[in-house]
Amino acid sequence: MTILIKGGTVVNATGTVDADVLVDGERIVAVLAPGSESLGSDAGAADKVIDASGKYVIPGGIDAHTHMQLPFGGTEACDTFETGTTAAAWGGTTSIIDFAVQKYGERVEDGLAAWHEKADGNCAIDYGFHQIIGGVDDESLKAMEGLIDEGITSYKLFMAYPGVFYSDDAQILRAMQKARETGLLTMMHAENGPAIDVLAAQLAESGKTAPYYHGIARAWQMEEEATHRAIMLADVTEAPLYIVHMSAKQAVAQVAWARDNGKNVFGETCPQYLYLSLEKNLGAKSDEWGDFEGAKWVCSTPLRSEEEGHLEAMWQGLRTNDLQMVSTDHCPFCMKDQKELGRDDFRAIPNGIGSIEHRVDLLYQGVVDGRISLPRWVELISTTPARMFGLYGRKGVIQPGADADIVVYDPNGHTSIGVGKTHHMAMDHSAWEGFEIDGHVDVTISRGAVLVEDGEFRGTKGHGRFLKRDLTQYLV
Repeated sequence: MTILIKGGTVVNATGTVDADVLVDGERIVAVLAPGSESLGSDAGAADKVIDASGKYVIPGGIDAHTHMQLPFGGTEACDTFETGTTAAAWGGTTSIIDFAVQKYGERVEDGLAAWHEKADGNCAIDYGFHQIIGGVDDESLKAMEGLIDEGITSYKLFMAYPGVFYSDDAQILRAMQKARETGLLTMMHAENGPAIDVLAAQLAESGKTAPYYHGIARAWQMEEEATHRAIMLADVTEAPLYIVHMSAKQAVAQVAWARDNGKNVFGETCPQYLYLSLEKNLGAKSDEWGDFEGAKWVCSTPLRSEEEGHLEAMWQGLRTNDLQMVSTDHCPFCMKDQKELGRDDFRAIPNGIGSIEHRVDLLYQGVVDGRISLPRWVELISTTPARMFGLYGRKGVIQPGADADIVVYDPNGHTSIGVGKTHHMAMDHSAWEGFEIDGHVDVTISRGAVLVEDGEFRGTKGHGRFLKRDLTQYLV
């Protein structure tokens, strides 16, 4: 099938150009001057023509940090690979990279096989995996050697969650040495977990059990300290390092220092750290839930104080490239029967927010508000994720030969976020209820297949293919 997208403004990370885009099968075959007849009748006789006049034509979004069906805190993230990837398509995301999980005492190979089983045949969009290494030992270090052959070129360690995923400094050092040897990119959840557990226990013992205190226990100092320590371990091993879901301005300053000194250190933030706060959200109250309302926004790292300048610092980091990209850390839980497991103790609240449907829109609002440029928007949501995780050329760009992952975005449209408005995730609430976006995803195309158009979902589960990724393309 051929598709001609005509009359739009193509936006890549390198800039904008008025152009028509021709798709043949699963690939982009031409980017043409408006109305060009250079291909003769091939363009004019397209099977489908999409009028993008007055709209942006951008590469499909890549969400490089999601957790579908993740077991956590005695329950499981409520989005399946089918519901989560369908919601992603509604929001202009055409690829995800989820996390296969190995816990302490389990085999890496078994964890990977389990995630393939969960995802295979169920995804509406293309998907890849990072590998969580929750138990660093001789066996798991040996298993890391085979990940690249599986198309998995990044793995994740945790400096938090003792007893579940936690790795101590010696384990981190050994894993990073293996990463340096193999070419794997180390991803790090950087918080001082043992110290956080002490603070959390002390708060609970003093009767401070509401969701607000989740943010107090996970103080910014815990993120800054762990970020610095991770950078030092990466420096001594010469292993590239990618810090996930950064929220504290002091931690971003550590990444900036490392980058200013020529280190291969990278940082990711998430929409919640750009818009949501300790005061307004974790401290929220409602008639239905009382002061437990804040559980909707319990995630780790936690929401930070807007008064302390953390939110503005995240936007600044995106402008200066001290932070390279925005993922969601999509890990959704319902309030009923899931979040409410921690009604009497914030430590038992499953950690996670659902955002996969809204990332492209929320970052576009940053363009409207003058916080980032139009090409930077595309760079953050698509191009850099493709480069960082070995997909660029296939994904992340509108150019001949690339996969036809394309979004037609209307800057004159409008999107109201909330349950019953724009909400296709499996959660019983929206973390983004009431947000208004000055733009709209009109069309989402994945490998030449139209998934969303005219306010309808036209995709199918099983369309998405597993992405075997190359090594990172972002090293200095």
